[in-house]
Formats: sequence, C-alpha cells, structure tokens
Amino acid sequence: MGNSGKRIVATNRQAKREFEIFDTIEAGMVLQGSEVKSLRSSQAQLAEAFCRIHDGEIWLNSCHISKYDHSSPIFSHEPDRPKKLLLHKREIQKLQAQVDQKGLTLIPLSLYFRNGKAKVELALARRKNLVDKRRQLAQREADREAARAMSRRTKQGSTD
Repeated sequence: MGNSGKRIVATNRQAKREFEIFDTIEAGMVLQGSEVKSLRSSQAQLAEAFCRIHDGEIWLNSCHISKYDHSSPIFSHEPDRPKKLLLHKREIQKLQAQVDQKGLTLIPLSLYFRNGKAKVELALARRKNLVDKRRQLAQREADREAARAMSRRTKQGSTD
C-alpha cells in the first residue's frame, strides 16, 4: 500500500453493537516512539477504551498498546497510559458542549495510519438499552427472512 492510504490497525467492534453513533471525527495522537512501532505491528486493543475531556484537552483512556518487543526497557512505554488526542480548540469545545448537554459519550471506533500519521476515529454516541438491542436484532432477522424469501422465489422462477 502506498504512503497516502489508510491502514487500519485496530477497531472497536463492540462499539456499533453497544452504542448508537451520532457523529464521527478524526483526531491525531501524541505517541512515544515505541508506541508507534507497536501500532505499526498492529498490537493495539480498543475494547474498553473511552475518551475524557479534561482542561480543554481530550485524553484516550484504557487503550492498550502492547510494549514493542525490540525496544530496550529504558525507552519502553506504559501499555495503558492515557494518550493525548490532537484536535482544534473549537472542535474540543463543540464536543464538550455535546457531551455535557445531550448526555453523549466519546468512544474510539478505530486506530489507523493516514499519510504515515497515527489517527483515531472518535464517535459521539449514546449507549443502547436492552430494548434497542432487541429491536435491532428483530429487524435484522426480519431482513434476513425477507432476503431468503426473495432468493427462494427467484430460484424457483416466478409462476404468476
């Protein structure tokens, strides 16, 4: 892949199942050298990660980036340390207002490299309750059944 592509390192697969996503935004990350090398070898997990806004800065918490195997212990990083995210001040203020007023939360959807820079895709989301999850499962099952019926009908040929 060329240098200008987007190479996904880690995704938060639970996010779309557990949360209702309203908006997404891309943010840069402040990383140490060994963290970048670990990310390049796809050694990251976003399963329990979340974002907090503190003193006008956004921090990514509980994002696990494994220690790089080939680095010395002196230059190694702490795997679960909070990572500062890079956004413009007005974007942070807008996100802060939405989180405070609407009761939304910021969650990471994916970690990736774009043009050689580590990026994280954040989502403004609200946790789904059990009723929403059941409704979504029922809708998905109904769609599958309709697709099966259409498939059977086209295989048998229309005898109208």
